[in-house]
Amino acid sequence: MGCRERAAKTDLLRAVATEGECVPDPRGTLPGRGAYVHPALVCLDLAVRRRAFPRALRAPGQLDTKALRQYVERTDSC
Repeated sequence: MGCRERAAKTDLLRAVATEGECVPDPRGTLPGRGAYVHPALVCLDLAVRRRAFPRALRAPGQLDTKALRQYVERTDSC
């Protein structure tokens, strides 16, 4: 979503919307629609700046991405 580059599903981080918040789903087991992003701060920042999460997750309004950012900061692999 952020950099718009194609990658294998296993190389991407799934995020889901729960209660107005965008949370990481590394195991891919949370219910609901998912959006995939590279687990790197650069890609996450691009996705947030483009407002890609609310569109991809079909959520009304803005989503809080703090939990997603904290997860990516801990596991930044790019």
